[in-house]
Amino acid sequence: MATFRLPMLETDQTRCYDADGHAIPCDGSGQDASHPKRASLSAVERFVVRDQVVQDQLTGALWSKDANPAEFPLTWDEAHAYVAEMREGRAHGVGNWQLPSRDLIFSLISHQHINPCLVDGHPFTNLFSGYCWSADTCCRLPDQAWYVHLGGGRMHRGMKHGAYLVWPVSPGPRADRGNGARFASGDAVVTDRRTGLLWSREADPLGRDTTWPEALAAIFDLNRRGLGGRHDWRLPNIRELESLVDLDAHSPALPGGHPFVNVQDAYWSSTTSVYETRYAWTLYSQDGGVGVGFKTGPGFYVWPVCTV
Repeated sequence: MATFRLPMLETDQTRCYDADGHAIPCDGSGQDASHPKRASLSAVERFVVRDQVVQDQLTGALWSKDANPAEFPLTWDEAHAYVAEMREGRAHGVGNWQLPSRDLIFSLISHQHINPCLVDGHPFTNLFSGYCWSADTCCRLPDQAWYVHLGGGRMHRGMKHGAYLVWPVSPGPRADRGNGARFASGDAVVTDRRTGLLWSREADPLGRDTTWPEALAAIFDLNRRGLGGRHDWRLPNIRELESLVDLDAHSPALPGGHPFVNVQDAYWSSTTSVYETRYAWTLYSQDGGVGVGFKTGPGFYVWPVCTV
């Protein structure tokens, strides 16, 4: 499956929220928006409109400007047939239409806007805040495929006979995965050569699940203690967590031969869900689903990350 050129590791979240969903100052919070954003682009800078096609300057992908050209929800097989007809007819002068890979459609998702969850000023039309098919099958349950909610950004799996929206894309160049092993592992720290992130090799350094406020506080304690000899750990944002997912694997959905130990079922991110700010974004490791957790509820774990 073609995918974009480089992993997108930052969200566009610019506000911080407490466990009750109220906006708070970001300084010292450890939340997503408290960390510098290095690669943000405005919609005008990112998207170039070419008649009925929009090019994404970040990924190289060409999207249908009409985000719902089929007009009605289709099953997964019907969706594939629909984009095949577009491909054969070279719709809008493009000959490589297909369903988007999950990571490609995730690259469009904003974590600061909802209904739809795209950046302000995007050029797309006929954009319905519902579920949209990806091209990717769930590895563990092959009669299900991944879809993305364009209202809030969740990524779930569902039966292929279900009916969801179709947003055609012509993907950009295949990502350069590089040669050799993806991960370089030390005793306590693992380097992800694909993203440049450093992860705790121990995927449950606390040895217990936490609430979201406890997870943020735990990172400060891990830095005080110097986990793995480092003092710059943070709770990963949801894009950083999702970058670990390998959709060709399950239980956990991590690349084969990964060096991590004690991988748990579900992890907190530092990113609040602006769809309902009492919730934060979470990763479910069994299949790689991206959902949310109630901030004051337990059941999610801490997996620290830092930058090389």
